[in-house]
Amino acid sequence: MTYSFDLTGRVAIVTGANTGIGQGIAVALAQAGADVALVGRSSADETADLVRGAGRRALLIGADLSTLAPVQDVVDRTLAELGGLDILVNNAGIIRRADAVDFTEADWDSVIDTNLKSVFFLCQAAGRHMIAAGRGKIVNIASMLSFQGGIRVPSYTASKSGVAGLTKLLANEWAAKGVNVNAIAPGYIATNNTAALQADENRNRSILERIPAGRWGDPSDLAGAAVFLASDASNYVNGHILAVDGGWLAR
Repeated sequence: MTYSFDLTGRVAIVTGANTGIGQGIAVALAQAGADVALVGRSSADETADLVRGAGRRALLIGADLSTLAPVQDVVDRTLAELGGLDILVNNAGIIRRADAVDFTEADWDSVIDTNLKSVFFLCQAAGRHMIAAGRGKIVNIASMLSFQGGIRVPSYTASKSGVAGLTKLLANEWAAKGVNVNAIAPGYIATNNTAALQADENRNRSILERIPAGRWGDPSDLAGAAVFLASDASNYVNGHILAVDGGWLAR
């Protein structure tokens, strides 16, 4: 059955690929055989080295996805320089923390623009190509806060709830056109975005007590889910939000 997970000859875009979850997914796709366009505001040279170390091509694309300006260019450059586009992983995201009564419009807009608005328009730009080709895989990165409310992250919760809904909407429209749209909802993964939680002794303890697996996740823990949703093994999976959370939601 391993052939179903083989990504040889496929081309992927991974946003926010410089570190953390994006880096882990990009490397996993490369190890499964895909060439990868690595998109981000900061350098993804380390990720590119890891992709090339797996024997695949890496294309570095600098882009600030807090605006829509680079969206079409990301897709166009991938098609021109890597020769196709089969997989899109929308991972880029930011978070702002403050009590809801103090939350600013600027922090609301910056998170929504990056985490939701750009996700939709990247899906749209990639989807046009995939629909014309009759096949494609889109994997959005949702969150535990796609299911729960959380605290002190109103715009992040709103954006990730939106990502879950958008994933289902696009699946409804595109499944019959050969494009699978699904999402991964990571649990508490040790990344830059969660550094503040890891450093807070009380919050860290309460989080670990809630996770049946008894540990924070590592970006590599998402590898199997990402390859599955990007491969032919998931051809009849549409509009699904796959939690990779160490059992958090089961608790």
